[in-house]
Amino acid sequence: MTPDFVFAFCAGVFGLAIGSFVNVVVYRLPKMMEAEWREQCAELEGRRPAASSDRFNLLVPGSHCPACKTPLRIRDNLPLLSYLLARGRCAHCGVAIPLRYPIVEALTAVLSAWVAWHFGFGLPGLAAIAFTVALVALTFIDADTTLLPDTLTLPLLWAGLLLNVNGTFAPLPQAVIGAAAGYLILWSIYWLFKLATGKEGMGYGDFKLLAALGAWFGWKMLLPILLLSSVVGAAVGIVLLLLARRGREVPIPFGPYLAAAGFIALMYGADIAHRFVPL
Repeated sequence: MTPDFVFAFCAGVFGLAIGSFVNVVVYRLPKMMEAEWREQCAELEGRRPAASSDRFNLLVPGSHCPACKTPLRIRDNLPLLSYLLARGRCAHCGVAIPLRYPIVEALTAVLSAWVAWHFGFGLPGLAAIAFTVALVALTFIDADTTLLPDTLTLPLLWAGLLLNVNGTFAPLPQAVIGAAAGYLILWSIYWLFKLATGKEGMGYGDFKLLAALGAWFGWKMLLPILLLSSVVGAAVGIVLLLLARRGREVPIPFGPYLAAAGFIALMYGADIAHRFVPL
């Protein structure tokens, strides 16, 4: 076996395991944010925040069935395998486990192995795997809640700038300009749309995610990323409207399409950038 194959295999196994934790992040992080917002609102109103005897974070409580609250045993918590062995149901109460859980685990594993095979072992490959895992988490959080947490987007932005100090994915000047321009482009679109319609067309999390993508891949990739995400987002939105699964007033999260375009930029950014901005 070649070293690249071994690295890709190990990355796939790692992705399967970390995909299980991504599910925890997708489910718990928005709830943690909501609890923090409630505390802040209580403080602003001069009230004491409601006391909670139960700790709730990414580690506590341990994994359990959302329906019957039974703690999961090790054999019940094996990524993907436990779902298949239990035929998609809780081993204790028989309630169906949402299909999203094995999808997130499998997707994280496949994408991690693909990225590892593409880049090979080294700093770019390891960084690209971490980037991919973050995009998967952001995609499903935004799809569920229309939120893109600062606790994920801002570290992603700073990581991109730090990695590009030595030009890992883009020259540092292009990365700095990409971060600033990525934020300002969507910020400007947001305000133009709001002034024209009186409505908010997107959230600030989208600005920060595009800024992070600009920090990773430089300003040359911003136009391709925006075009790719807009085309896919428009197509999906039209399909959802035609199928009557969403009303016209129901917001469609833009983060998943930015994340998909960001992954394409990671894998094929150099070729795409030369076609759009041959400088």
